[in-house]
Order: sequence, then structure tokens, then C-alpha cells
Amino acid sequence: MQNKAKICFSRAFILFLTCILGYPIYGQDQNVPVVSGNLSLNANIFIRDSVIGAANIPQYDRQLFGAESWLDLNSSYQGFDFGLRFDLYNNSNLLNPNDSYSAEGIGRWFVQKRIDKLGLAAGYLYDQLGSGIIFRAYEERPLAIDNALIGLRLTYALHENLELKAFTGRQKQLFDRYASVIKGFGAEGFLAGGDETDPWSMAPGIGFVNRTYDDATMNSIVSTLNTYREGDIFVPRYNAYAFTLYNTLNSGPFSWYFESAWKTQDIVVDPFGSFDTDNGRIIGEKLVQQPGNVLYTSLSYADKGLGVTLEAKRTSYFDFRTRPQEQLNLGIINFLPPLTRINTYRLTSRYAANTQFIGELAFLADLRYAYKRKWLFGVNYSNMTNLFDELLYREWQGNVQYKEGSKWSVLGGLQTQVYNQAVFEFKPGVPNVETWIPYLDFSYRLNRKKSVRMEFQAMFVGEDLLAGGKQDYGNWLFGMVEFTWAPNWTFAIADMYNAQPGVAAPVDAEGEGLNIHYPRIDLYYNHKSSRFSLSYIKQVAGIVCAGGICRLEPAFSGIRFNVNTSF
Repeated sequence: MQNKAKICFSRAFILFLTCILGYPIYGQDQNVPVVSGNLSLNANIFIRDSVIGAANIPQYDRQLFGAESWLDLNSSYQGFDFGLRFDLYNNSNLLNPNDSYSAEGIGRWFVQKRIDKLGLAAGYLYDQLGSGIIFRAYEERPLAIDNALIGLRLTYALHENLELKAFTGRQKQLFDRYASVIKGFGAEGFLAGGDETDPWSMAPGIGFVNRTYDDATMNSIVSTLNTYREGDIFVPRYNAYAFTLYNTLNSGPFSWYFESAWKTQDIVVDPFGSFDTDNGRIIGEKLVQQPGNVLYTSLSYADKGLGVTLEAKRTSYFDFRTRPQEQLNLGIINFLPPLTRINTYRLTSRYAANTQFIGELAFLADLRYAYKRKWLFGVNYSNMTNLFDELLYREWQGNVQYKEGSKWSVLGGLQTQVYNQAVFEFKPGVPNVETWIPYLDFSYRLNRKKSVRMEFQAMFVGEDLLAGGKQDYGNWLFGMVEFTWAPNWTFAIADMYNAQPGVAAPVDAEGEGLNIHYPRIDLYYNHKSSRFSLSYIKQVAGIVCAGGICRLEPAFSGIRFNVNTSF
């Protein structure tokens, strides 16, 4: 009965929106609809390659093809804003890289209206409080994250510099929703002072969120607790409450953000919480009920070519989900800002540190200096430990860029890392991966329309003394050449070569590591607001990141076609 109601409601909403969109578009008057939209399409042809591990999932074994697509439509009419998104998954491995998923339907709809000082919004909503530490409803399509809140939001401008916000609903789960109910409240203000020579401003805010488990989730928790030893059993609570206090202070070239958040007793999964007392070792995950807290601050300075950013964060048991059984990027109510550099080069981004919800102490320092519009110097340092001072991640990176007008530029840098693979990739017993990565990026403008860009990178890792060989996959070489013929065409060819295989690299019949090439060929075509790409890709297993959120993915082998267009 509930499913029938959802179907009827969806059809009625589509019909309603179709009527709105059906009016002719003549201008920007409120009585004439304004329509916009965009289409994203990803299609994969899977080519089996058992040597690199691209095998033994449905797509490689029998389906051979997979696709995902999203069509967004947005309309404004007589002060109302409407939105509708159609989602499609055909033999997709985006949601689970080791499985296949097929479904289609309405992935999002919303209606919102501003009535004087009151704002109304209903449907699938994206929003956040502060930096998102206690609540963030968002999406990251490259990682198959869509944590929209399906519900109602009210905002009210109590003063021109003070706005109140309240919302309630349930979190989206693909084409359904989680049963736990989420409620929240926030207030944000703005103050300014000083004079033209020394102005200052501050934007304080507070936030509150409550999550209430449904009975089915609670019954599942109780069933799990009944399997625990007596000392590990606790009385689970239906409700958890999270609070945050934050402020942004700007004064001249300085900007300082501070946020402090707390969470009452809540049930979380400690991935390393199950301990074998007989053998003295961690044997797996365990449900625990603990209060949580986060302290986060960021201080930046920018003036006369110099830019400095300092960040720090302390996290303790702040995994906030619709149900504790969900893991990885599923069912997350909040977002913890990552305190590591977001790297873009292929080898510098191979080992990326995930945010640790249970316990993390992290620092980041970034310095940029521009000299006479030709030189740009950069230094970055980040360090992450758990609350027991065990090193999780450390990175040093320095780079220098020189630009000769618009004709050519060259950038060179060096990155060094220490990466706790046992924690980030759940591989007990393996040593920390240590890397040294030099890289070079050269761009040259041939004429007004044609340009060429080249990348060269190398990765050198340490020795795995226990396994007897290079750590993880070993040493790598990477090269890429990209040619652009503006405004339409771009062609790129790249190769990632396992120059000295490590202990985790593929081996031959005699157990010797294989020197495997991982080539990639890309062709891009741009026409007005549309972009098409066709790629042949052979990709090693590893970390894939988007927006500071990362996940571990298996190897990929095949052809990929993408379309992105807006209208």
C-alpha cells in the first residue's frame, strides 16, 4: 500500500511539473516559466583482464555493459522553484564496485517558495549546518553518494542579519528512504564593523540535530548485542542529539573559522573495537555506545601575493548515521572536513587518507607565495594520528611554478607520504607505506587555439621487510601528453607503469611480480554547453576521491563514454 502511494504521488508530481514546464518560454517575467536543466551520462564497456583483477564480477563475466544517468530539470514560476531529477542505473558498478545494480526512477524532486520573510521547501533537500559537522545533506555522484533529506524545511529572516532554520525528514536510500527520523534547527547571524581602512565582520551560528531510530533498526541492534560477551553489552538508546557552535571572523587579510560540536551517547561501529584477549590482537569491528565531540578550526591569511592556511581538527566517536549498520559512505548524516591536501595528479593522489570518525587528531599547513606574476611557490604539510598518537598519515609537498606570460609554464614538485594502509584499507599487519613522488607539469601554447601539456611523475616506495620486497604495488612511472585544439577538441594519452612490482602486485605463474602497463586514451569534444568524452582505460586498484571523500575501488579495464550538457 505504501509503495502504491509513493508511485501515485510521483506520477501526480510529474504531471504537475510537466504542466508548469509546458508553458512557452518568452522571458524572465515571474508569470513566464524559466526552465533549465542538465544531463549527465556515464557508460562503461567492461573488458575482462584477470591479470590486473578486473574480473569475477557480473559486468566482466556476462553483462559487459553498465551505465548511470541523471537528468535534472528546474523551473521557476510565479515565485515558486521546482526541481525534478530522473536517475537511471543499468548494470552499474558505481554503488558497489564488486556488484551490479539496475534501477530507474525519480531520484529527486523539490518545491520551494519565499513568502516575505518565510522560506518553505519540501521534497529532497540538500543543506547543512555550519561546516556540516553535525548535519550535511549532500551528493557526490562520482562516489555514488546521495544523502538528501526527504522532508520539509522552514527558514525565517528574524532580522536582516539573523536567519532561523528548522527541518525534519528521513534520509534518502537510493529510490527509497531510511526509516530513522531526523530533526534539526539552526540560527545564523552576521555582524560587521570598523571603517573602510580596517573593516571586520563575523558570522556566528548554532545548530541542533536529533536522530530517532525506527523499531526495525533497534531490533537489529539488540539482536547483534545478544551475540556479545557480557562485558560488551549495553542498553541501546533510540535518540541521539548533536549540537554545534561556530563562527567566522574576518578582519583585513585574516579569516578565522571555529566550530565545536558534541553528540550525546550514540551507537557507532568501532572497526577495530573487537579484541581477542587470549591472543592480544584486534579481530574485527564492534558496536559501542559513546558520546562524541569534534573541535575544528581554520585560520587563513591572504595579502600581497602571500597566502597561508592553518587547520586543526580533533574527532572522538563522531560517526553520525541513520543506522549504525551502514558503513563506508552510506547513511551518513554529517560531514567531517578532511585535513589533508586534495591532490590531483595520478600518483600523488594514489594514497589518500580517509576521515577517521572514531578518533583523529589532524593538522594541515599550506603556504603559497606569488612573485612578480611569474613565480609561484607552494609548501604543504599535513599530519594525522589517532587519539593514541599512532601515526595514520603524514605528507610533505613542495612545488614551484614558473609562467612566461600566456606562452608557456612549468611546474615541478616533490611529495613524500607515510600512509597507514592497515587502518585505511583494513589490511592488518601490513607496514605503513612510505612514498617519494617527484612530478613535472609543462604547458606550451602553440598558437591562439592549439596547446600541449605534458605530465611526468614517479613513485618510489619503501621496503616491506616482513614480506621481502617493495611495499604494496611497488614503484611506478607515469607520463601523459595532452593536446588541445580550442574550442572543441582535446586528446590525451597516458601510461602508468609498474616499474618495480611490490608484494601486492600481480604475479606470473612462477610468483614473480609483473611489470604491467596501465594505459589510458581520452578524446574530448566540447560544443557550446555540452561535453562528450570517449576513453579507453586500464586502471589499477586503489583509492578514488571526490570532494575530500574517498573510497577503495578494484581495478578497471574497459571503454568509458561520458556526456555532460546543460540547457
